[in-house]
Amino acid sequence: MADVADLALILFLPWFFILGALYWFYPRTLEKTPARRRFDVGMLAAAFVAAFIAGRWGYAFADTSIEAGPIWRQVLASLLAYKAFLLVVAVAWAWRGMRFRRLA
Repeated sequence: MADVADLALILFLPWFFILGALYWFYPRTLEKTPARRRFDVGMLAAAFVAAFIAGRWGYAFADTSIEAGPIWRQVLASLLAYKAFLLVVAVAWAWRGMRFRRLA
């Protein structure tokens, strides 16, 4: 069951990598200090963990008795994993902008 439940996360790994790289490199106006890099690594790890937990929860929670059939479990797991990853990255992006702003 673990292999099937993690399929949604495995299929999203390339997209999570692209979004993580965009988060890592942009915006270029923020200083790249060791504190910022630690913050970025922590937030990307938190986003991945949130996606993993949301995907597992979605797979376990999905009702298989609806007309969509058993594929609904994968669909819900994928949607929730993607939403959790984006939510954490978006909050981290805003928080990072406030925390590491250049003082001019």
